[in-house]
Amino acid sequence: LIGPATATITPAATLPVHSLCCHSTSLSCPLGTWSPNTQSDYAPIQPVRFVPTPTVYNCRQNCQLLSNMPSRTLPTFTRAEVEAHNNKKSCYVTIGANVYDVTDFAQDHPGGADLVFEYAGKDVEAILRDPTSHPHSEAAYEVLDDSLVGFVINQKTVNGSVRKVNGTANGKVNGHTNGNGNANGNINGNGAVKSENGGVKMNEHGELWDGERWVHPRTGMASEEDLSKETDYTTDYKKHKFLDLSRPLFPQIWYGGFSKEFYLDQVHRPRHYKGGESAPLFGNFLEPLSKTPWWVVPLAWLPPVAYALYLARDGMESTTQEFLYFGLGLFLWTLIEYILHRFLFHLDQWLPDNRVGITMHFLLHGIHHYLPMDKYRLVMPPTLFVVLATPFYKLAHWVFSYSWHAATAVFCGGIFGYICYDLTHYFLHHQNLPLWYKELKKYHLQHHFLDYELGFGVTSRFWDSVFGTELPPIVKAN
Repeated sequence: LIGPATATITPAATLPVHSLCCHSTSLSCPLGTWSPNTQSDYAPIQPVRFVPTPTVYNCRQNCQLLSNMPSRTLPTFTRAEVEAHNNKKSCYVTIGANVYDVTDFAQDHPGGADLVFEYAGKDVEAILRDPTSHPHSEAAYEVLDDSLVGFVINQKTVNGSVRKVNGTANGKVNGHTNGNGNANGNINGNGAVKSENGGVKMNEHGELWDGERWVHPRTGMASEEDLSKETDYTTDYKKHKFLDLSRPLFPQIWYGGFSKEFYLDQVHRPRHYKGGESAPLFGNFLEPLSKTPWWVVPLAWLPPVAYALYLARDGMESTTQEFLYFGLGLFLWTLIEYILHRFLFHLDQWLPDNRVGITMHFLLHGIHHYLPMDKYRLVMPPTLFVVLATPFYKLAHWVFSYSWHAATAVFCGGIFGYICYDLTHYFLHHQNLPLWYKELKKYHLQHHFLDYELGFGVTSRFWDSVFGTELPPIVKAN
């Protein structure tokens, strides 16, 4: 702690952050004595006994950085009060002395809401750093900044009685710093900082320095946690001049006049919408038709698959024969999944440079890369799936023309593979998964935040290894 354990001060309704340690004539600081600049720095009220919070700042550096930022007055909590917020309606967690309300964030957590609720009312500092679970990057702590609701202390004493007192927080109060000092130079259009000699700062791994951390140049992101960081609609639109998330996206794409090069660069820089369940696409009666919950996929397609297999059974010599045809279709799906993802969904090089091509790309797959954590625009709408599946139905019956039953069994295997694919894809984005799936989840999310031109396998990386499109292992830069 800086200064004596307790000090008599005149608190303010709202003080700059450095007031916590410095704005008192009786509270000393190793770097010098601080006093208010003007009388208006705080509103005089009755002196109280002040118990400093455990959050410690480097006064000389951080007071200068934070004193000009807007402040907010936050309450303090006992440990028991924090532990009482342990359910889905009110979920608090702590990191040291900081208390965060993660009730809303839980639904956007890359590992799923259940993993967050498991630690409701508890301290999560250890699990955030646990390498066996998932070591979280600096971005994970930045996501929590907007969820800070107060501080936890063991005892709150004012004139000998236990009472509520207020702490003050400004900007980022997680105690984590990059340790890289201040970045000099200007910010370019993609957020990369230009060095003093005019060039963009890049490390040996090809990552760009954006003024705060090293990011991947293709996506502007540093880790999978960035996928869930809320996008400031106004700032993002002013900076990139691409899409305004507060307005329907379809007319902006159609009338935007974007070049192919600009569109592909921007659509693969993920954003995260927090204004509701899903970003507006049409903004009219078509809006509900553009959203597909994950459970629609098994509900719509499992019954037809089961019925078609029942019909195909009549032309088979045995259940084993039908199972072999079904298994062949399931295996072929893994290749079809790879081909569709690589050569249709990422038809980037061959994309027509006009608004029709750009709009079709956005509706087919671009919107998923632009808003990867949008739950309702992740799985494939049934209508679109019928359009894509029809050629494969005809292909199966052409290849296996000698037997309608064999062709149907193979096609059913492929459809079942698709169902597994879409459910796996959804759960990789939104659920906490068993160990093997954790690795698959990590691999797929790298496709979003690291390099969208590699890592096309979703249910498996097998075909990536066959065709040389595997994502390289991430090398952490200091």
